[in-house]
Amino acid sequence: MKAIIVREFGEPEVMKLEEAEIPQPTDSQVLVKIHAAGVNPVDTYLRTGIHAHAPNLPYTPGKDAAGVVEAIGVGVTKWKIGDRVYTADSLTGTYAGYALANEFQLGRLPESVGYEQGAGVWTPYATSYRALFQKAKAKAGETVLIHGASGGVGSAAVQWAKSEGLTVIGTAGSEAGKDLVAGQGVDAVFDHSDDSHYAAISDFTRGRGVDIIIEMLANVNLERDFEALAMFGRIVVVGNRGSLTFTPRLAMTKDATIYGMSLFNSPQSDRDEIHAAIYSGLSEGYLDPLISRSFPLSEAALSHHAVINEKANGKIVLVP
Repeated sequence: MKAIIVREFGEPEVMKLEEAEIPQPTDSQVLVKIHAAGVNPVDTYLRTGIHAHAPNLPYTPGKDAAGVVEAIGVGVTKWKIGDRVYTADSLTGTYAGYALANEFQLGRLPESVGYEQGAGVWTPYATSYRALFQKAKAKAGETVLIHGASGGVGSAAVQWAKSEGLTVIGTAGSEAGKDLVAGQGVDAVFDHSDDSHYAAISDFTRGRGVDIIIEMLANVNLERDFEALAMFGRIVVVGNRGSLTFTPRLAMTKDATIYGMSLFNSPQSDRDEIHAAIYSGLSEGYLDPLISRSFPLSEAALSHHAVINEKANGKIVLVP
């Protein structure tokens, strides 16, 4: 099979397309024929080698994918050959023609959902669900601000929040991004490249502020988030690319809570809850993964440049 192999940490170009053996499942493992693989910012951080969960070299990148069960180990009870699935991590990496996963690392993909959409499911929808409901304990009637609402995690967060009856404010950094966010049915959308957008958000809430902020770029936004946060508000940091100077009194004054989260740290019981919620949302149609671009597997390096450097409007996927 064809697979992307990383033999040294570095820039996107360290990812090389090579021939590799198709792995074979044992015990409770499942072999999935990959139809599409999702590209996430975390994939790029792992590739540099500086991430806390950096893999051992050599490795094949990718946690998210969608495809069909090709073979199963003798201990597998949940899946059968031919099942449509999405991956929530894998043992061998998903930037490949086939990937090996433990049976609990898979979720069921409804017939109504295409493989490219399926490849855009786990990391965006699991991250945003965990941030909103398992961390911030969001509930109907509250107001949430989603920074970067046009990206994969952001658009997923919008869909979850709207399905649960929250008032949703989204931001984006381009006209196309703002149009995409508005099309998701948010209650208001603002340009986060405009320095006055925090004041505009405060005005929208009539000075009360928002109950929850889903923060995608904490090193840029966290200090100023308090300009739009309500008393007793919660901020969940799901994305960060550097350090910042922060004034703790801001959190004290508003009796606020700042949560850090990494999907890597979620226990299996929480993941099982997320899988069940995702299946319901996909089946009922209130979750609808947005795919912005697809690249052939041979252009994995270009996909990593795109996911970091371009203003994301939906999910980027690779097609073997």
